[in-house]
Amino acid sequence: MLALAGLAVSVWAVSGLWVETATRQREHLLIESSLVASARTVAELVRELPFEPTRRSELSELAARAARAAGVRVTLIAPDGTVVADSQVTLEDLDAVESHARRPEVAAALAGRIGTDTRRSDTVGQPFLYLAIPRAAPAGPGVVRVAADLSSVDSAVAGLRWALVTGGVLSLAGALLLSYFFSRALLRPVWAFRGTLARLSAGELGARVRWSSNDELGELARSLDRMAEDLERSQAEIVAERDRLAMVLRVMVEGVLVVDAEERIVLANPRLRELLGIRGEIEGLRPMAALRNAEVDDAMRAALAADQPIQREIALAVPEPRVLAVHAASFNLGDARRAVAVFHDMTEVRRLENVRRDFVANASHEIKTPLTAIRGFAEMVLASDLSAQDSRSYLEIILRHSERLSRLVEDLLELSRLESGKVTLEPEELDVAELAAKLCRELEPRLRERGMSVRIHAEGAPRALADARAVYQILQNLLDNALKYSDPDRNIDVRIRAQGVFVRVDVVDQGFGISEVDRARIFERFYRVDRARSREQGGTGLGLSIVKHLVHASGGELSLESTPGVGSTFSFTLPANFTRS
Repeated sequence: MLALAGLAVSVWAVSGLWVETATRQREHLLIESSLVASARTVAELVRELPFEPTRRSELSELAARAARAAGVRVTLIAPDGTVVADSQVTLEDLDAVESHARRPEVAAALAGRIGTDTRRSDTVGQPFLYLAIPRAAPAGPGVVRVAADLSSVDSAVAGLRWALVTGGVLSLAGALLLSYFFSRALLRPVWAFRGTLARLSAGELGARVRWSSNDELGELARSLDRMAEDLERSQAEIVAERDRLAMVLRVMVEGVLVVDAEERIVLANPRLRELLGIRGEIEGLRPMAALRNAEVDDAMRAALAADQPIQREIALAVPEPRVLAVHAASFNLGDARRAVAVFHDMTEVRRLENVRRDFVANASHEIKTPLTAIRGFAEMVLASDLSAQDSRSYLEIILRHSERLSRLVEDLLELSRLESGKVTLEPEELDVAELAAKLCRELEPRLRERGMSVRIHAEGAPRALADARAVYQILQNLLDNALKYSDPDRNIDVRIRAQGVFVRVDVVDQGFGISEVDRARIFERFYRVDRARSREQGGTGLGLSIVKHLVHASGGELSLESTPGVGSTFSFTLPANFTRS
């Protein structure tokens, strides 16, 4: 009964809401269409009159006449939002009307669009649908706003709602009456089902409902009868459950190993085989014979002998270097004792820990060097009676090291922001060649000092869709490195071209090149190919790491090709903008 009553109420509520909403929307659309025509008529009527406070009397008379003719409320608004006429506000009360510049429909009309809004008027206290249009006339700008009273729409909707409520009450009464008879008819077979289920739950598998109707209740009775037969197939369900467990073990990201009391392998999931490089069948073998790893064998022995779980960490050299965390524990299956071990791959975690330790050590070393120099020369300036020339020389050294320390801190902060994802890039249409040319002009004094030049090749290159500041920083770091690590009187080439849906940029230098060993780590923080030369040139060792993060954040890829003694080519891609005609 409750279900049928709930269904009736739900259908009534949903349909009533839909009808009410559709009716209200339709009436609003009709009124809005009428208001557009009325607004344009009023705008034509006052096109020769400027919307100024000095013309309020004349404008108020025109607004009142237009309102009576169109059956709407008419408001004339100056460009600054001042109401100069309103068909429902007397001329004496206009000064008390607040500025309408912030009203949504007026703001839209002042911006050159048709604006609409529905709300209760603060001036007359009634609900209105407002529509405002800009006035383009010889007399100057302004806004013509017309409004229709929505009270009639609300009254019509209220009447419709009352009719829907009456229909809903009648539907509910009918549903309750009908559900009463249905429930009585359903109770008889339900009593039979309840008795049969009670006997089955008590272990009497020969109990049957034997309800012979051909409707849904008959189908339910036959289903209950088949349940007793299904109990006999419980063994098959146990097998299915075992298969499901095997599926779970197969898709686990951790390796699982189970051994029996004789230390023979009972189960090894595919992930364990992958981690330990196992091939072939190993069930029935001892861990030492199957896995060829004494640490795993010792862990399983210890787990079988202990009552508490054990934890160990194992380092593997084959099939590839890995660090595995092993959690093993014993359990009893019937009268048999067994042990299970779960292997977690900790290789990446340990690698990140090493990277963190290296970063701390490198950062400490990089910061310590300028600090030591600053402190040493500062003590010399303070403790010694130096000539003005020596004092100036020492102070210049202090300044140079302090600037290097400042650059290092700035690069560290920039790298931290990039890695944390807190940097928000703002892609825009960008001419990479123009940006590169601007950067070359800034580097002109350093290029001229070393007798070098930068050649930009960008014929036919599309424009990129990227953050200008990020691309500028990428090019600045790459060109700065090319300038630092190239011999004097050499050229640097910047090649810009299309590559699929990307813009590819190559920065080619003629420096001493980078070996294959160094290329694998060149984008790591603080990694330098030539540490002495890097520090001499003032580098922080973070530039290429920043480049890598900026390129990836821009949606591109970064690569390096280098031949020792010939030069290096740093390449990166940016999304291309092909929408430009």
